[in-house]
Amino acid sequence: MSTKLPVLVTGGAGYIGSHAVLALKDAGWPVAVIDNLSTGFRFAIPESVPLYEGDIEDADLLARIFAEQKIGAVMHFAGSIIVPESVENPLKYYHNNTAKSRALIAAAVKAGVKHFIFSSTAATYGIPEVSPVTEDSPKTPINPYGMSKLMTEIMLGDVAKAHPFNFCALRYFNVAGADPQARTGQSTAGATHLIKVAVEAALGKRSHVAVFGTDFDTPDGTGVRDYIHVSDLANAHVLALEALIAKPEQSLTMNCGYGRGFSVLEVLDAVDRVTNQQIDRRMEGRRAGDPDSLISDNSRIKATLPWVPRYADLPVIVEHALAWERKLTEIRGE
Repeated sequence: MSTKLPVLVTGGAGYIGSHAVLALKDAGWPVAVIDNLSTGFRFAIPESVPLYEGDIEDADLLARIFAEQKIGAVMHFAGSIIVPESVENPLKYYHNNTAKSRALIAAAVKAGVKHFIFSSTAATYGIPEVSPVTEDSPKTPINPYGMSKLMTEIMLGDVAKAHPFNFCALRYFNVAGADPQARTGQSTAGATHLIKVAVEAALGKRSHVAVFGTDFDTPDGTGVRDYIHVSDLANAHVLALEALIAKPEQSLTMNCGYGRGFSVLEVLDAVDRVTNQQIDRRMEGRRAGDPDSLISDNSRIKATLPWVPRYADLPVIVEHALAWERKLTEIRGE
């Protein structure tokens, strides 16, 4: 077992970051968070975890955190994630996701932090010719979001060659669900993730769910995606950190998904079954750049880490998302 170095989680008040904080804490790692709270929530962070409210491009603040908390590793979740927005405002994405990542990596190297885990995305593959997608598939992003993340992966690769530093880039597929104990979940208003949108509709927070495209080359004509439970994803980060510490000369790039897909209609059917009601579905045109199917080949992560998903079950993912959505209503006093 590796030494449990203090870990700085960037974007730790956000959706995936807050689950990583819990996974680290549950496994006994010392944790600190930096988040500018632009899309994150203070309530998502346990009171025992130090929160530095600020930006990851603030070199002085980062130097202070690295020193005060004796940080040995970084998990980097801070960034912008909305694909259509990245097309409309590419400079925001290259600033938030690429330039700020560069500032963070520079501060980490300067402070002698040796291990870095990066929240990357299946959007780095663009529209893959073959699904399931392996890590060696061509990286041809079709939007600034995917490109901004790929540029950071490339940067990490170059830095690892030049410094005593290793990294793991985890390429997420469709992240969904919430902490099984409802300690945190997806809290962003106006979220675009299908399962979040569907449970909001089931609880009357939205009038309907839009289905974008019914003419895809899939069994029911709607897009097929690989949905991974956020707690399984967070657990993969903790195991990746152990792997980086165990082999400091080795860096890793791995897909995070279950290796099976569900169509939009299958997801909505599952939400209907879990809630015992019918959500209003409205069929709309395709969105630009949506692939027919995007499923991970997860054989590399299974071979590299002792990662055994615990929640690879669509109804369970929906139940956890629903439980969090109900709790969120209480938190906000809606």
